[in-house]
Amino acid sequence: MKRRTINLRTLLLNNSTIVLFIVLFVYFGIQSPRFLSLESITNIVKQASFTGIIAVGMTFVLLTAGIDLSVGSNMYLSSVVAGLLMRQLGIGVVEGLLVAVAVGTLYGAFNAFVIVRLKIIPFMVTLSTLVIGRGLGTAFTQSQQVDFPQSMLSFGQIQLVGIPMPIIVFALVIAAAWVILTRTQFGRQIYAVGNDPEAAKKAGIRTNWVIARVYIISGFCAGLAGFILISQLGRLDRSFAEGREFDAIAAAVLGGTSLFGGVGNVFGAVLGALLIQMVQLGLVFNNVNLYLQPMIKGVIIFLAIFFDSLRDANMKKLKRRFIRPVETQTPS
Repeated sequence: MKRRTINLRTLLLNNSTIVLFIVLFVYFGIQSPRFLSLESITNIVKQASFTGIIAVGMTFVLLTAGIDLSVGSNMYLSSVVAGLLMRQLGIGVVEGLLVAVAVGTLYGAFNAFVIVRLKIIPFMVTLSTLVIGRGLGTAFTQSQQVDFPQSMLSFGQIQLVGIPMPIIVFALVIAAAWVILTRTQFGRQIYAVGNDPEAAKKAGIRTNWVIARVYIISGFCAGLAGFILISQLGRLDRSFAEGREFDAIAAAVLGGTSLFGGVGNVFGAVLGALLIQMVQLGLVFNNVNLYLQPMIKGVIIFLAIFFDSLRDANMKKLKRRFIRPVETQTPS
């Protein structure tokens, strides 16, 4: 009986996001039947795609026991540069997308350089670049709103077989990330570095190169997500993408990615992003006070970290249980 209780507790901890998702989905559906409509569900997936893309990039970083607090500022700066070039030089949407992704990737590469070469902890580096990126974007725009051309909104409204473009891009990012993490040597190296960096070094893995690449991937995802998001809005102001880094971290951790590294997968980040967006829309449908909504999101982030801590403690406990002590032989 005790063993069944332990197994049930472990099962619930490992699948806490799924349980929470189902409970909240049913609750919001009962409170407001419109919440269960196809239009509402499609809107949840569409709005979750932006958070999901950066959460996928964040998953790569978290798997190495790192963190990237600069993705929101990266989204802002990438979109600012692309928008200014589209408006002043008249470049097209495709060129603008390439610019945004290039800026985002360079942003991630700068984080990687400082972390790997200068040996500064990721938290401090990305906290600094969070401020720097937002400051650069504000300097470029002089705190003025940037209006994108009509072609940008037309791009944002593209559908393929009735599926909105943001969802298609999100699906492509998920597929690419899944292949990298599960079907490539680089993916296996990411998990190895996250589990034990010293052991990974002894195994011949270039840990610095692995860490650098995950920050570059995170930057790429941020630049892409920023451009896709702005294609839905058509204009950009100083507050664009503010706080998105916390949504990305919460989504990844809610999906089972450990803040301590080595544990997690891309589909968990997807589920976490959907959960966060579902809560936001559910609160709107239930007419929850606008000022209370950020507080509720904060509670969700707290729960994400809390369950991650419980999962990590439970895994360590199970490891200790299955590791046999070395038997000492008595001399004959």
